[in-house]
Amino acid sequence: MISRLHICFSLAIVAAVPSQAAAVAGKVDLRDSREASVRKKMDFSGVVVWLEPLGAKPPFAKTARARMVQKDKTFSPHVLAIPLGATVEFPNFDPIFHNAFSNYDGKIFDLGLYAPGTSRNVIFSRSGIVRVFCNIHATMSAVIVVLDTPYFAVTKPNGDFEMADVAPGDYRLRVFHERATSATLDALERRVTVVNERVALAPIAISESGYLAIPHSNKFGHDYHAAPDDNVVYPAVTK
Repeated sequence: MISRLHICFSLAIVAAVPSQAAAVAGKVDLRDSREASVRKKMDFSGVVVWLEPLGAKPPFAKTARARMVQKDKTFSPHVLAIPLGATVEFPNFDPIFHNAFSNYDGKIFDLGLYAPGTSRNVIFSRSGIVRVFCNIHATMSAVIVVLDTPYFAVTKPNGDFEMADVAPGDYRLRVFHERATSATLDALERRVTVVNERVALAPIAISESGYLAIPHSNKFGHDYHAAPDDNVVYPAVTK
């Protein structure tokens, strides 16, 4: 039985926190969605919000660690935000083999076929959006957002988010949501000034109108075959 603690990721970020650092909080509202989780359950989780300094970048440790679990043929969390330089563990908690990979614009990696109960790591040394898939199971997907800033948050199911210990200064607020177009997200950018008090941002409304889901290929750039029989022995693997 995997506890919620094991499924959730943790980050160890060590930064120089000014004595007058502030919290920046807000709320996201998803609109025009065709997703059942949004339309019926009002689940606004998985939106990444972050602050890019308009001046000098604040120092932060680039030795953070996070975890993306493979369980029940699902990556968890589905959306993971990490600082640049972080290491992500990909433990396989299923009783079957997996092969996590990414060949998109962000970090390119291929963890190969690995057994139940084992784990492999990836260091993310380039900022950007990393889309993660499994080469065996076409339905498995996730997103890792790699950020060159220590100030970021991922929305809760009710849409709330909060960034703690933000140093005073001027920032550009940016947002990522996997079911929104680039134009929609670009239009949400705004300037935020942080002083030595809590900053309550105006609500952020994100429309999913215009989003088109594009089928992905396997790591070889080919279509996936029929769903595998996970009860058989994989090639080059002895039972």
